[in-house]
Amino acid sequence: MAFVYRLEKVLNFRIQKKDEQVEVVKKAEQEVQRIQNEIDQNHNTVATLRASMRTADPMMMESYDNYIVHLYEVIEQLEQEKEIALQRLREEKEKLAELEKGVKVLETHKEKMLEQYLEEEKKREMKMLDEVAGQKYFAKMKQCQEELEEAEQQGLDIDEY
Repeated sequence: MAFVYRLEKVLNFRIQKKDEQVEVVKKAEQEVQRIQNEIDQNHNTVATLRASMRTADPMMMESYDNYIVHLYEVIEQLEQEKEIALQRLREEKEKLAELEKGVKVLETHKEKMLEQYLEEEKKREMKMLDEVAGQKYFAKMKQCQEELEEAEQQGLDIDEY
């Protein structure tokens, strides 16, 4: 009889939930990365504008300043979004850790149950082999006894046999 883990469905369910949570964590990481890319892009735009201001017409300075102020406001909003996204990422990673812990517990339990099953199978096999050996011994003893009785009936000396 093959080993059947009675909590296999639960283990598979937990593995499935863990895999789904891994995808959620990946999406949260991508969101953080997307926001960071936007922040970097805005910083690069500000640096480009500052370099352009040096050679720009003095009439445009106020427009440049207004646009740079706007970009800094956008960057500030993106930093706040990034903090929120990082907090969400931490929460999702904590959930993932809990799910991984649950899977690990069941996998460890399954390994222990498999070891216990194999040990029981080994004991059953040894018991069966002991029974077979005992039956062979008694069959051989019976055969020897029959041969001795047959030899006595034929009048042979037991010592010769």
